[in-house]
Amino acid sequence: MLNIRSFEDRNTNEKVFVIRNFIEVRIPIKHFKKLERKYPLEYIISMGEPRRLLSHVTKRNLEVITKESGIPLLGNPYFGIIDRGTNLLQVRGVTGCNFCCAFCSVDEGKCSKTRITDYVVEPEYLAKCVKDLAKFKGKGVEVHLDGQGEPTLYPYMEELLKRIRKISEVEVISMQTNGSLLNEEKIEMLEKYVDRINLSISALDKRIANILSGVKYPLEKILNVAKKIAESKIDLLIAPVWVPGYNDREIRKIIEFSLSIGAGKKWPPLGIQKYIPYKHGRKVKTKPMSFPQFYSRLKELEKEYGIKLILSPDDFGIEKRERYPSPIRKGEILIGRIVLPGRLKNEKIVSVKERTITVKTNKKVGDYVKFEVVRTSDGIYLGEEV
Repeated sequence: MLNIRSFEDRNTNEKVFVIRNFIEVRIPIKHFKKLERKYPLEYIISMGEPRRLLSHVTKRNLEVITKESGIPLLGNPYFGIIDRGTNLLQVRGVTGCNFCCAFCSVDEGKCSKTRITDYVVEPEYLAKCVKDLAKFKGKGVEVHLDGQGEPTLYPYMEELLKRIRKISEVEVISMQTNGSLLNEEKIEMLEKYVDRINLSISALDKRIANILSGVKYPLEKILNVAKKIAESKIDLLIAPVWVPGYNDREIRKIIEFSLSIGAGKKWPPLGIQKYIPYKHGRKVKTKPMSFPQFYSRLKELEKEYGIKLILSPDDFGIEKRERYPSPIRKGEILIGRIVLPGRLKNEKIVSVKERTITVKTNKKVGDYVKFEVVRTSDGIYLGEEV
């Protein structure tokens, strides 16, 4: 096995194996010593029990989703693929984040008070599902790697990208990232497969960047990463979140930085986002701009800098395409088997009709639950136990 390091955690009396700096396998030391006399290390890490599987980044319980698990990759916002009825497919191989952004819409990172589970999807399985949907969509598909967290944490990124790049219907591969895990070597790898990187930079002042990111922000490193991407074959779009009262003065600096390094060779150089407080996200102590206010300020900046900042799907070649057929209807009463714990307390992932449905229930993994489908928007399903 490659990219494995190990150590003993004397606080918990566990042997710890860290795979590709993301998957953390913990086995009681006493039990590991018994197993190592009989089995090779690969077997112990993969099958040895009792063991705990954690995200090395967030220290949350980690669920590995493989083809053999039979868990569908359509139906939930956490992992797999989201089809919103266009030629763009959102592909999510991993959850978890190394930042704790003050404005995070899903309360991610080590500081999260609500997320209790992380997921990682086997690359072969994920790529096969992408291929099936891309063939249904037809030529000119964009695959966008994003997710609830930091996509570059995905430990099998190159394996996934290699497979997706071979899909004939996929014309564009793009990805979202905070840039903190990238370096020259990784950018050279991504250059083989990725057409555009949307890089999140919300401040060029280190103090403000620390506040907004919730960590000691590696400003110089990320600015260097931005320059390296702009110099590569990969197109760069810098995507700040505009948080009123925090980074108002930073937006102009970010625009000027983006233009100075040559961002936006094919696509727009900037994608400025409005801060929106979400139900299950973290809230910043500020008064959010209304959309009219936000667009008015963007128009002023457009005139000042002579660039387009109010973007539309047309700017990225995104067009409406038929959604992959859904076998589930809102209002249906269904019975399904719980296959995974959910990301939130009292939430489970249920498998039914080749889809996953997020259901509020106190039942355990392996149980069956009867529920009503209360949401089907964009192929993301929610259910309430009945």
